[in-house]
Amino acid sequence: MSDGANSFTISMDTSGLEKLFDQLGEDAAAAVRPAAQAGAQVLYDAVRANVAGLGKKSGKLAEAIYQAFSPERSDPTYAEYHVSWNSKKAPHGHLVEHGYLMRYKSYKGADGQVRLMVRPGMDGVQRPRRGDSRATKDAYYIPLPQPVQVAGKAFIGRAQSSMDQAFTAAETLLLDRVGNSIP
Repeated sequence: MSDGANSFTISMDTSGLEKLFDQLGEDAAAAVRPAAQAGAQVLYDAVRANVAGLGKKSGKLAEAIYQAFSPERSDPTYAEYHVSWNSKKAPHGHLVEHGYLMRYKSYKGADGQVRLMVRPGMDGVQRPRRGDSRATKDAYYIPLPQPVQVAGKAFIGRAQSSMDQAFTAAETLLLDRVGNSIP
């Protein structure tokens, strides 16, 4: 064991340790997706709470919030989830999130829907489409004297404040899964 007065050599069998590392690797790989989902769930819940805090108009935005696993952007060691809103179910989501410039007078109909005010004499004239020029829209709708900036109410952006809790949830699940495999 001793090579001289000031040194020594130690040998040990590490085959059991190597087997443990292999097992931990398999368990860690199996826990990647559930851990990522645990983090995504925290963010999803935060977004839903933010939308609920906005007050319910039609409920379409709340129904459009989703979390989804992205298999094309994931692999056995990396899992990606998306938390957002379905723009087909709630096409107004970007207006709520980022705000918008209101250029035309509007009113609230008997059904509770907000509509733009149409100029008199425009009965039977086709409504301007999204891509039409501002001049076409100005000729059809009644412009405000001065456009009004409507501030956004970031329901997705504010959820980023929950990122630390999301990381903690993912880490806790990962360590729990890996820790259970240690003999």
